[in-house]
Amino acid sequence: MIERSITKRGFHPARAAARRQETAVDNPGVPGSTCEVEVTKPSRSGHLPINGLNLYHEVYGELGGSDTPPLLLIPGAFMATDSMEPWVSAFADRRTVIIFDQQGHGRTPDAPRAMSYEQFGDDAAALLRALGVERADVMGYSQGGGVALQLALRHPALVDKLVSMSATYRRDGWYPSVYEAIAGLDATAFAGSPVEKTFREHNPDPAAFGAYLEKMKVLNIEDQNITDAQMRSITARTMVIIGDADGVKPEHALAMFKLRGGGDEEAAATGMLRDVPAARLVILPATSHIGISGESAVLAPMVSAFLDDAPPANPELF
Repeated sequence: MIERSITKRGFHPARAAARRQETAVDNPGVPGSTCEVEVTKPSRSGHLPINGLNLYHEVYGELGGSDTPPLLLIPGAFMATDSMEPWVSAFADRRTVIIFDQQGHGRTPDAPRAMSYEQFGDDAAALLRALGVERADVMGYSQGGGVALQLALRHPALVDKLVSMSATYRRDGWYPSVYEAIAGLDATAFAGSPVEKTFREHNPDPAAFGAYLEKMKVLNIEDQNITDAQMRSITARTMVIIGDADGVKPEHALAMFKLRGGGDEEAAATGMLRDVPAARLVILPATSHIGISGESAVLAPMVSAFLDDAPPANPELF
Protein backbone atom coordinates (compact mmCIF):
# COMPACT_ATOMS: atom_id res chain seq x y z
CA MET A 1 0.00 0.00 0.00
CA ILE A 2 1.17 3.52 -0.78
CA GLU A 3 2.68 5.11 2.31
CA ARG A 4 0.80 8.25 2.96
CA SER A 5 -0.03 11.28 5.04
CA ILE A 6 -3.79 11.83 5.17
CA THR A 7 -4.84 15.08 6.78
CA LYS A 8 -7.79 17.43 6.52
CA ARG A 9 -5.80 19.24 3.84
CA GLY A 10 -5.35 16.09 1.75
CA PHE A 11 -2.67 13.64 0.67
CA HIS A 12 0.95 14.81 0.53
CA PRO A 13 3.18 11.86 -0.45
CA ALA A 14 6.37 13.89 -0.86
CA ARG A 15 6.04 15.24 2.67
CA ALA A 16 5.04 11.78 3.87
CA ALA A 17 8.19 10.29 2.32
CA ALA A 18 10.35 12.95 3.94
CA ARG A 19 8.60 12.43 7.28
CA ARG A 20 9.04 8.65 6.98
CA GLN A 21 12.78 9.09 6.44
CA GLU A 22 12.96 11.45 9.43
CA THR A 23 10.93 9.10 11.61
CA ALA A 24 12.88 5.99 10.65
CA VAL A 25 16.36 7.49 11.06
CA ASP A 26 16.18 10.37 13.54
CA ASN A 27 13.63 8.89 15.92
CA PRO A 28 13.92 5.09 15.92
CA GLY A 29 11.31 3.99 18.41
CA VAL A 30 11.65 6.72 21.06
CA PRO A 31 8.89 9.35 20.75
CA GLY A 32 10.12 12.91 21.10
CA SER A 33 13.79 12.02 20.92
CA THR A 34 16.51 12.55 18.35
CA CYS A 35 19.39 10.14 18.03
CA GLU A 36 21.85 8.94 15.46
CA VAL A 37 21.61 5.49 13.94
CA GLU A 38 24.83 3.68 13.22
CA VAL A 39 24.71 2.83 9.54
CA THR A 40 25.58 -0.78 8.76
CA LYS A 41 27.47 -1.32 5.51
CA PRO A 42 26.47 -4.11 3.11
CA SER A 43 28.92 -6.95 2.53
CA ARG A 44 27.74 -7.09 -1.07
CA SER A 45 25.36 -5.14 -3.28
CA GLY A 46 24.50 -4.66 -6.91
CA HIS A 47 22.02 -5.53 -9.64
CA LEU A 48 20.75 -8.91 -10.82
CA PRO A 49 18.59 -9.80 -13.84
CA ILE A 50 15.30 -10.84 -12.21
CA ASN A 51 12.13 -11.48 -14.23
CA GLY A 52 12.87 -8.70 -16.72
CA LEU A 53 14.12 -6.28 -14.06
CA ASN A 54 17.60 -5.01 -13.31
CA LEU A 55 16.94 -5.53 -9.62
CA TYR A 56 19.09 -3.79 -7.01
CA HIS A 57 19.78 -5.65 -3.76
CA GLU A 58 22.03 -5.51 -0.70
CA VAL A 59 23.29 -8.28 1.59
CA TYR A 60 24.51 -7.65 5.13
CA GLY A 61 26.59 -10.54 6.46
CA GLU A 62 27.49 -13.83 4.85
CA LEU A 63 25.09 -16.15 3.08
CA GLY A 64 25.30 -19.83 3.92
CA GLY A 65 27.61 -19.40 6.88
CA SER A 66 25.05 -19.95 9.65
CA ASP A 67 22.20 -22.24 10.68
CA THR A 68 20.11 -19.10 11.27
CA PRO A 69 18.07 -18.28 8.15
CA PRO A 70 18.75 -14.90 6.57
CA LEU A 71 16.11 -12.21 6.95
CA LEU A 72 14.65 -10.71 3.78
CA LEU A 73 13.36 -7.16 4.36
CA ILE A 74 10.87 -5.73 1.85
CA PRO A 75 10.26 -1.95 2.03
CA GLY A 76 6.94 -0.22 1.41
CA ALA A 77 5.64 1.70 -1.59
CA PHE A 78 8.06 4.31 -2.99
CA MET A 79 10.63 3.28 -0.37
CA ALA A 80 14.17 2.25 -1.26
CA THR A 81 16.71 0.15 0.61
CA ASP A 82 18.20 3.13 2.45
CA SER A 83 14.83 3.91 4.06
CA MET A 84 15.14 0.69 6.08
CA GLU A 85 18.60 1.36 7.54
CA PRO A 86 17.43 1.32 11.19
CA TRP A 87 15.77 -2.06 10.64
CA VAL A 88 18.84 -3.49 8.92
CA SER A 89 21.02 -2.29 11.79
CA ALA A 90 18.62 -3.75 14.36
CA PHE A 91 18.90 -7.27 12.90
CA ALA A 92 22.27 -7.49 11.14
CA ASP A 93 24.31 -8.20 14.28
CA ARG A 94 22.48 -11.54 14.80
CA ARG A 95 21.51 -12.69 11.31
CA THR A 96 22.27 -12.06 7.66
CA VAL A 97 19.93 -9.45 6.17
CA ILE A 98 18.88 -9.13 2.51
CA ILE A 99 17.00 -6.11 1.19
CA PHE A 100 16.04 -5.04 -2.32
CA ASP A 101 14.35 -2.31 -4.34
CA GLN A 102 11.09 -3.33 -5.97
CA GLN A 103 10.21 -2.47 -9.58
CA GLY A 104 10.59 1.27 -10.15
CA HIS A 105 11.76 1.84 -6.57
CA GLY A 106 15.18 3.21 -5.60
CA ARG A 107 17.89 1.80 -7.83
CA THR A 108 15.69 -0.76 -9.60
CA PRO A 109 14.46 0.94 -12.79
CA ASP A 110 10.87 0.55 -13.90
CA ALA A 111 10.20 -1.93 -16.69
CA PRO A 112 7.51 -2.34 -19.39
CA ARG A 113 5.44 -4.81 -17.41
CA ALA A 114 2.39 -4.55 -15.18
CA MET A 115 2.73 -4.42 -11.40
CA SER A 116 1.05 -6.84 -9.04
CA TYR A 117 1.66 -8.21 -5.58
CA GLU A 118 1.90 -11.66 -7.09
CA GLN A 119 4.60 -10.53 -9.53
CA PHE A 120 6.55 -8.78 -6.79
CA GLY A 121 6.34 -11.94 -4.68
CA ASP A 122 7.77 -13.91 -7.60
CA ASP A 123 10.55 -11.31 -7.93
CA ALA A 124 11.47 -11.79 -4.27
CA ALA A 125 11.53 -15.56 -4.74
CA ALA A 126 13.73 -15.27 -7.83
CA LEU A 127 16.14 -13.01 -5.93
CA LEU A 128 16.48 -15.54 -3.09
CA ARG A 129 17.14 -18.34 -5.57
CA ALA A 130 19.68 -16.20 -7.48
CA LEU A 131 21.52 -15.64 -4.18
CA GLY A 132 21.48 -19.37 -3.42
CA VAL A 133 19.14 -18.98 -0.43
CA GLU A 134 17.09 -22.11 0.15
CA ARG A 135 15.01 -20.74 3.03
CA ALA A 136 14.65 -17.31 4.64
CA ASP A 137 12.62 -15.41 7.20
CA VAL A 138 10.69 -12.58 5.54
CA MET A 139 9.54 -9.23 6.93
CA GLY A 140 7.66 -6.67 4.86
CA TYR A 141 6.27 -3.22 5.62
CA SER A 142 3.02 -1.96 4.05
CA GLN A 143 3.23 -2.79 0.33
CA GLY A 144 6.26 -4.90 1.22
CA GLY A 145 4.15 -6.78 3.75
CA GLY A 146 1.67 -7.65 1.02
CA VAL A 147 4.55 -8.84 -1.15
CA ALA A 148 5.82 -10.96 1.76
CA LEU A 149 2.41 -12.62 2.01
CA GLN A 150 2.49 -13.49 -1.69
CA LEU A 151 6.02 -14.86 -1.35
CA ALA A 152 4.92 -17.13 1.51
CA LEU A 153 1.78 -18.20 -0.34
CA ARG A 154 3.31 -18.80 -3.79
CA HIS A 155 6.74 -20.06 -2.73
CA PRO A 156 6.22 -21.77 0.64
CA ALA A 157 9.47 -23.76 0.51
CA LEU A 158 11.44 -20.51 0.60
CA VAL A 159 9.82 -18.97 3.68
CA ASP A 160 10.49 -20.09 7.25
CA LYS A 161 8.81 -17.29 9.24
CA LEU A 162 6.72 -14.36 8.07
CA VAL A 163 6.39 -10.88 9.58
CA SER A 164 3.65 -8.65 8.16
CA MET A 165 3.91 -5.03 9.34
CA SER A 166 1.10 -2.59 8.50
CA ALA A 167 -0.14 -4.74 5.63
CA THR A 168 -3.37 -6.44 4.58
CA TYR A 169 -4.23 -9.69 2.87
CA ARG A 170 -7.47 -8.36 1.42
CA ARG A 171 -8.55 -5.06 -0.08
CA ASP A 172 -11.18 -4.31 2.58
CA GLY A 173 -8.50 -4.41 5.27
CA TRP A 174 -7.70 -0.75 4.57
CA TYR A 175 -9.90 2.15 5.60
CA PRO A 176 -11.83 3.58 2.59
CA SER A 177 -10.09 6.95 2.99
CA VAL A 178 -6.83 5.28 1.95
CA TYR A 179 -8.18 4.53 -1.53
CA GLU A 180 -9.67 8.01 -1.85
CA ALA A 181 -6.23 9.48 -1.15
CA ILE A 182 -4.48 7.22 -3.67
CA ALA A 183 -6.99 8.01 -6.41
CA GLY A 184 -6.15 11.71 -6.12
CA LEU A 185 -2.41 11.24 -6.59
CA ASP A 186 -0.54 12.85 -9.47
CA ALA A 187 3.08 13.53 -10.33
CA THR A 188 2.99 17.09 -8.96
CA ALA A 189 2.59 15.69 -5.45
CA PHE A 190 6.11 14.22 -5.76
CA ALA A 191 7.73 17.22 -7.45
CA GLY A 192 11.25 17.70 -6.06
CA SER A 193 10.98 14.73 -3.70
CA PRO A 194 13.70 12.08 -3.24
CA VAL A 195 11.31 9.59 -4.85
CA GLU A 196 11.12 11.57 -8.08
CA LYS A 197 14.83 12.45 -8.07
CA THR A 198 15.96 8.84 -7.68
CA PHE A 199 13.54 7.64 -10.35
CA ARG A 200 14.75 10.21 -12.88
CA GLU A 201 18.36 9.22 -12.28
CA HIS A 202 17.50 5.89 -13.88
CA ASN A 203 14.96 7.12 -16.43
CA PRO A 204 15.24 10.74 -17.63
CA ASP A 205 12.21 10.41 -19.94
CA PRO A 206 9.88 13.24 -18.75
CA ALA A 207 6.79 11.07 -19.17
CA ALA A 208 8.19 7.99 -17.44
CA PHE A 209 7.58 9.06 -13.84
CA GLY A 210 3.93 9.83 -14.51
CA ALA A 211 3.47 6.45 -16.18
CA TYR A 212 5.17 4.73 -13.23
CA LEU A 213 2.92 6.57 -10.78
CA GLU A 214 -0.19 5.44 -12.66
CA LYS A 215 0.98 1.83 -12.43
CA MET A 216 1.57 2.26 -8.71
CA LYS A 217 -1.93 3.66 -8.28
CA VAL A 218 -3.43 0.67 -10.05
CA LEU A 219 -1.34 -1.70 -7.93
CA ASN A 220 -2.42 -0.13 -4.66
CA ILE A 221 -6.06 0.56 -5.52
CA GLU A 222 -6.65 -2.94 -6.90
CA ASP A 223 -4.51 -4.28 -4.05
CA GLN A 224 -4.77 -8.04 -3.49
CA ASN A 225 -7.50 -10.39 -2.36
CA ILE A 226 -6.09 -13.47 -0.67
CA THR A 227 -8.87 -15.77 0.50
CA ASP A 228 -9.26 -16.98 4.06
CA ALA A 229 -8.50 -20.52 2.87
CA GLN A 230 -5.27 -19.34 1.26
CA MET A 231 -4.28 -17.53 4.45
CA ARG A 232 -4.83 -20.72 6.45
CA SER A 233 -2.72 -22.67 3.95
CA ILE A 234 0.44 -20.61 4.49
CA THR A 235 2.99 -22.84 6.20
CA ALA A 236 5.21 -20.12 7.68
CA ARG A 237 4.65 -19.10 11.27
CA THR A 238 3.37 -15.54 11.19
CA MET A 239 3.69 -12.32 13.16
CA VAL A 240 1.19 -9.52 12.47
CA ILE A 241 2.10 -5.94 13.45
CA ILE A 242 0.07 -2.74 13.10
CA GLY A 243 -0.42 0.57 14.88
CA ASP A 244 -3.72 1.44 16.52
CA ALA A 245 -3.92 4.52 14.26
CA ASP A 246 -2.79 2.61 11.17
CA GLY A 247 -4.35 2.58 7.71
CA VAL A 248 -5.00 -1.09 8.43
CA LYS A 249 -8.20 -1.77 10.36
CA PRO A 250 -7.51 -3.41 13.76
CA GLU A 251 -10.23 -5.99 13.13
CA HIS A 252 -8.47 -6.99 9.90
CA ALA A 253 -5.16 -7.53 11.71
CA LEU A 254 -7.01 -9.63 14.30
CA ALA A 255 -8.62 -11.69 11.53
CA MET A 256 -5.21 -12.27 9.96
CA PHE A 257 -3.82 -13.34 13.34
CA LYS A 258 -6.65 -15.84 13.84
CA LEU A 259 -6.37 -17.23 10.30
CA ARG A 260 -2.68 -17.87 10.94
CA GLY A 261 -3.47 -19.95 14.04
CA GLY A 262 -3.38 -17.22 16.66
CA GLY A 263 -5.11 -17.62 20.01
CA ASP A 264 -4.58 -20.24 22.72
CA GLU A 265 -7.56 -21.42 24.79
CA GLU A 266 -5.34 -23.43 27.13
CA ALA A 267 -3.33 -20.30 27.88
CA ALA A 268 -6.58 -18.43 28.45
CA ALA A 269 -7.67 -21.05 30.98
CA THR A 270 -4.37 -21.44 32.83
CA GLY A 271 -3.05 -17.91 32.48
CA MET A 272 0.23 -19.32 31.15
CA LEU A 273 1.52 -19.78 27.62
CA ARG A 274 3.39 -23.10 27.63
CA ASP A 275 4.25 -23.53 23.95
CA VAL A 276 5.71 -21.24 21.31
CA PRO A 277 2.58 -19.80 19.63
CA ALA A 278 1.80 -20.42 15.98
CA ALA A 279 1.12 -16.72 15.39
CA ARG A 280 1.77 -13.45 17.19
CA LEU A 281 -0.08 -10.11 17.13
CA VAL A 282 1.33 -6.69 18.01
CA ILE A 283 -0.73 -3.48 18.05
CA LEU A 284 1.32 -0.44 19.07
CA PRO A 285 -0.56 2.36 20.84
CA ALA A 286 -0.75 5.88 19.42
CA THR A 287 1.06 4.71 16.28
CA SER A 288 0.19 5.59 12.70
CA HIS A 289 1.04 3.86 9.43
CA ILE A 290 4.09 6.05 8.89
CA GLY A 291 4.93 6.25 12.59
CA ILE A 292 5.34 2.49 12.88
CA SER A 293 8.22 2.58 10.39
CA GLY A 294 10.20 4.47 13.05
CA GLU A 295 9.60 1.96 15.84
CA SER A 296 12.52 -0.37 15.15
CA ALA A 297 13.85 0.02 18.71
CA VAL A 298 10.53 -1.18 20.13
CA LEU A 299 9.65 -3.83 17.57
CA ALA A 300 12.99 -5.42 16.64
CA PRO A 301 13.35 -7.25 19.99
CA MET A 302 9.82 -8.66 19.61
CA VAL A 303 10.49 -9.71 16.03
CA SER A 304 13.82 -11.29 16.99
CA ALA A 305 12.14 -13.28 19.77
CA PHE A 306 9.62 -14.54 17.20
CA LEU A 307 12.29 -15.44 14.65
CA ASP A 308 14.34 -17.22 17.33
CA ASP A 309 11.35 -19.16 18.72
CA ALA A 310 12.09 -17.72 22.15
CA PRO A 311 10.08 -19.62 24.79
CA PRO A 312 7.24 -17.64 26.40
CA ALA A 313 7.90 -16.09 29.79
CA ASN A 314 5.78 -17.23 32.73
CA PRO A 315 6.83 -15.34 35.88
CA GLU A 316 6.09 -16.77 39.31
CA LEU A 317 3.16 -14.82 40.73
CA PHE A 318 1.93 -17.16 43.46
